[in-house]
Amino acid sequence: MSKGEETRAAVLDEAARIVSATGLGGLTIGLLADRMQLSKSGLFAHFKSKEQLQLAVVERAADLYTERVVRPALKAPRGEPRARDLFDRQLRWATGDLALPGGCFFASVAAELDDAPPGPVRDRVVGAERDHADLVANVFRTGLSEGHFRPDADPEQYAFDVKGILLSYHHSGRLLADPKAEDKARTAFEALLQAVSVVE
Repeated sequence: MSKGEETRAAVLDEAARIVSATGLGGLTIGLLADRMQLSKSGLFAHFKSKEQLQLAVVERAADLYTERVVRPALKAPRGEPRARDLFDRQLRWATGDLALPGGCFFASVAAELDDAPPGPVRDRVVGAERDHADLVANVFRTGLSEGHFRPDADPEQYAFDVKGILLSYHHSGRLLADPKAEDKARTAFEALLQAVSVVE
């Protein structure tokens, strides 16, 4: 990796930390230049515009999610063990050792962009959210093929329900500072698994 590539990566890591806490609207080239002790002109040379910076930081956040959550979870045994490991890592991505300072990057920006008009940044966030739903549904499908889950269970509904638990956890744990948020999230997940699991 060249010096320029290293600088760009470090800048995007810091940008992801900022956005997780303040949203995309709080990210400016000036703020980032101050945080990284770089000139605005030098930083502008890397990204050309605020929109390009926002797109790059969304891509970086997606890469971080893949590195911290997806790849390790896919190493777990197929089926229910993988579904459990993925959910555990998703909780830790929101509030835990895998988290950015403001929690789940995508929960933060989704709330900010949900009513925004279509555009490159919003479209990329929507794509990341759809990729996440597909991942959860596909992990569930491995449980179907392994015989862990009921054959009539709907992978898309399961993914929707998991997302609901994760968003509730993020809201309760970060905004409401509920000390029982994680316990409640895990209880909800266990109830969901019980509802879709094959009864032996």
